[in-house]
Amino acid sequence: MMKNKCICFVNSAKSWGGGEKWHYEIATALNKEGYKTIAITYPKSQLSSRFIEEKIKTYQIKISNLSFLNPLKIIKVWKILTKENVSTLIINLPSDLKLIAPIAKIAGVIKTIYRRGSAIPINNTILNRLIFKKNIDQIIANSEATKNTILEKNPTLFNKENIKVIYNGININYSSTITNKFYEPKKDELIIGNLGRFVEQKNHLFLIQIAAELKKRNVDFKLLLAGTGKLEHKIKKLCKEQKIQDKVIFLGFQKDIKKFMNNIDVFLLPSLWEGFGYVLVEAMFFKCPVIAFNISSNPEIIENNKTGFLTEENNLEEMIEKILLLKDNASLRKEIGKSGEERVIDLFSIKKTILDVKKLIA
Repeated sequence: MMKNKCICFVNSAKSWGGGEKWHYEIATALNKEGYKTIAITYPKSQLSSRFIEEKIKTYQIKISNLSFLNPLKIIKVWKILTKENVSTLIINLPSDLKLIAPIAKIAGVIKTIYRRGSAIPINNTILNRLIFKKNIDQIIANSEATKNTILEKNPTLFNKENIKVIYNGININYSSTITNKFYEPKKDELIIGNLGRFVEQKNHLFLIQIAAELKKRNVDFKLLLAGTGKLEHKIKKLCKEQKIQDKVIFLGFQKDIKKFMNNIDVFLLPSLWEGFGYVLVEAMFFKCPVIAFNISSNPEIIENNKTGFLTEENNLEEMIEKILLLKDNASLRKEIGKSGEERVIDLFSIKKTILDVKKLIA
């Protein structure tokens, strides 16, 4: 693909997550390499702000699940695609897909790519059958687990050969200035951490159960929770009910991932599903031992008992066993941390991700 052709990244999510991080990093990298990149985002979202900071031309549109029925939004999108001479679309959300994919070919777009970031089957609806058969050229799955779920409800929905697994990559040249600690640990106190949105998927209730059980066993620890979300108030209320306010620290949204990972000893991910557990890769890269459920894409990221631990889903006793194992063995934490960093450098570098995307859009 010629660099003077326009690549349009579409992601109308209001909040910031793994999909938004992926769009931001790939669009920014391609832009710096001389590709013409533009974006369609939700107004004043964090993704929108970051694109504008990078001087990537950004159109802001509120897109809902029914926007594909709105003639004004259809016309607005068509004008953007034709004005910018967009040759490739990379779309993130189902609602964005429904609105924009059917317009693409009429507007002269050569290739429409849907990036699937959730290991959840696509519904076998009439609308989906039409869009996936007629309007999508390629699908990017962020893991084998995600790829395997796409056609679960309809094996003929899309040509499986045109589904490409491209892992989320991490910038191994990451820079950060760590100026202070969130919390100064006491001697022998284990600092456990989790970073993620306060939503059902991330399963913070399980983390509170862990904290309550550890306190019951008189384990010396602190749990640092970074993030925001609609369930935050519920989680804080549960902490009070369990009388563990002294053990749990809420940090709010944290932009500096390295700072967070360097403030903790062990990272826990009790998510009920993950298309690709990007935060696991980040933790491993910063040499932080990880513990996660043996589900979804987690086994693709963690080499069990070497770069971290995989436990049975919602098995409280098993996860606490791994936490205590790491608490009592600093040399094991260091060994697992080093192995995790090496695995990330080998398999999950952003350079490899960008190279794979460039091959796909060529």
